[in-house]
Amino acid sequence: MPNRLAQSTSPYLLQHADNPVDWYPWGPEALQRAKQEDKPIFLSIGYAACHWCHIMAHESFEDPNIAAQMNQHFINIKVDREERPDLDGIYMSAVVAFTGQGGWPMSVFLTPDLVPFYGGTYFPPRPHYGMPSFHEVLLALADYWHNQRDEVIQSGQRILEALLQQKSGHASEGNLTPDTLQQATRALLSSYDGEHGGWGRAPKFPQPMALDFLLRRHYHTGDPNALVTVQHALDAMSRGGMYDVVGGGFARYSTDVHWLVPHFEKMLYDNAQLTSAYLHAWQIRREPHTLQVVEETLGFVQRELLDPRGGFYSSLDADSEGVEGKFYVWTLDEIRSVLGERDELFEAAYGLTSAGSHGEWEGMIVLQRVVSDAELAERFGIQAAEIPARLAQRHTQLLAAREQRVRPGTDDKVLACWNGLMLAAFAEAARALENDAYLQVAQRNADFILREMRVEGQLRRSWRQGQTSPEVFLEDYAALILGLLELYQADFNPRWFAAAQSLTTEMIEQFHDSSGNGGFFDTPRAAETVLLRPKDLQDNATPSGNALATDALLKMAAFSEDEEWLRLAEESIAKVAGMVAEYPTAFSRWLAAADFYQNKTRQIALIGDPKDPQMAEFLREIRRMYRPSTVVAAAGLPLPEGSPALLQDRPMLDGKVTAYVCEGFVCKRPVTSVSELKELLNSSKTDRSPSEPDG
Repeated sequence: MPNRLAQSTSPYLLQHADNPVDWYPWGPEALQRAKQEDKPIFLSIGYAACHWCHIMAHESFEDPNIAAQMNQHFINIKVDREERPDLDGIYMSAVVAFTGQGGWPMSVFLTPDLVPFYGGTYFPPRPHYGMPSFHEVLLALADYWHNQRDEVIQSGQRILEALLQQKSGHASEGNLTPDTLQQATRALLSSYDGEHGGWGRAPKFPQPMALDFLLRRHYHTGDPNALVTVQHALDAMSRGGMYDVVGGGFARYSTDVHWLVPHFEKMLYDNAQLTSAYLHAWQIRREPHTLQVVEETLGFVQRELLDPRGGFYSSLDADSEGVEGKFYVWTLDEIRSVLGERDELFEAAYGLTSAGSHGEWEGMIVLQRVVSDAELAERFGIQAAEIPARLAQRHTQLLAAREQRVRPGTDDKVLACWNGLMLAAFAEAARALENDAYLQVAQRNADFILREMRVEGQLRRSWRQGQTSPEVFLEDYAALILGLLELYQADFNPRWFAAAQSLTTEMIEQFHDSSGNGGFFDTPRAAETVLLRPKDLQDNATPSGNALATDALLKMAAFSEDEEWLRLAEESIAKVAGMVAEYPTAFSRWLAAADFYQNKTRQIALIGDPKDPQMAEFLREIRRMYRPSTVVAAAGLPLPEGSPALLQDRPMLDGKVTAYVCEGFVCKRPVTSVSELKELLNSSKTDRSPSEPDG
């Protein structure tokens, strides 16, 4: 018989609706029952694509004996971390405090007052690898609660005090200077893994925010090491393994330092941020394979994560048929059967053997390039330029065959924050590549969010099958504002800017800390407060809500010339100024916002008939290269309602399309020809032609 989770809209919670565990969703019913019955709460947090969440569910939550112990001694609550990042953030910090590490599934035990007193992640059904069984944990904690209550309360109080200090949003304040950004750049370059690419040891995460910051630094300073480092990392990741060379798109992370065997789940937010990083790198170097990754990744999103109504789904599961990665891996015999022959060039390109991926993964093959185009050309006596097309043909054959397999599960909820990130990626790609198909995807997505996920004038975090969640968070507002601004700069429809302006006002009203501490809370004023009102500053797999909000305020200020919005952004940047240089991978989105702030923002206003061919020529000149500190507004006269203030009081000269270029809020002379515009744009020493890359 289904439990209470059967009424949920979350695919993750629905996965547990038939467990024998008496699960509750987070809410008043469960919390009141815990107090009434004086029972501790077992809080289990995970997400639909999580492999080890599935394992623990199968081993423990489907076991009638374990479920009986859970039901007897605890009030059991399931939470989808993607729907409630506030709860996930608070209690993950507690688990890290208990164990020194975190992850999902998260398993944390709370008093009826919601104070954590014990926690961990995955617990096995039987003791092994030094871990107690989940059954033992349940019995021990039940005894602990009944017979050592004072110690339970004291343990919880110590953790609570640590959480209050950690989550208060007090960082190392100070003055952010150009040297701060240079220190952060040196720290990133010195800690980079020059052999394998990326940062850190296994498991290895892609760090798209750090890569994007380094591209900004190359743009502003001409530092060749920053660009070389980024291109090395992008090439290392896109050889395959973590990148799906057959169908496009990136897995969440690599389980090894070689980027070979991924954790196979595919998340929308990773693919959004990585698409942007690859696109920006291509704008600088025009390297064909980098562009190929952009197009294949956006193709994957359109094919597998796009709802017919325009929203982007959250993720694809790591598992299919109960096996992690089964959908994506091959045997050598399968590949030869699909291709209809033994293709020696293809097998050489990927180092294929009957032993599996370079003899390392149980006879199964994870495709990863091991031989370059130049080496293949020399070996097989063909032109290197022919090789990408030949391999692409084989990828198409393998993709068609793979589509006949049992697919991984799709988490088909639509999250505002993650959609904002992908909206920005599609809109930027539409501009840079002059691709109308990408623009249409972005327009439909923005229309969907504004139509379906603003209920009675209030943004909502989650949508699924026509139903929205009641929650919303800072990151949802900020990411959507940024996505709408990128879309506005792609088609100059004032609807998108007007919506971004309205959302900015709401974001400040709902989330700004007006107590004098500055910055923004992660939850709105009217939201449920669990232990504390969080104000996380550190970036994780997705950017910090505060970093996104700061970036959004800086860009909105550039469009609207609103000094109060600029002041709020400056106030927020000051809160992390002492941290960003010391811990750059944890504050990379902050560094990007600080880079935008520190360098003279370029504002470009174009006045003229949008259908005038010269307008297209002006835009092509502006968009032909990477310009990270530039905002662009355009409209004909009279100005449409909702247009940015940047366009106000800008007449056309001699009836021609007229460009107004300002830097650091100081305007240059207006121009009416592309050659004059090019001269103004290139007058900055940081603008270099993409045909002459450094490094």
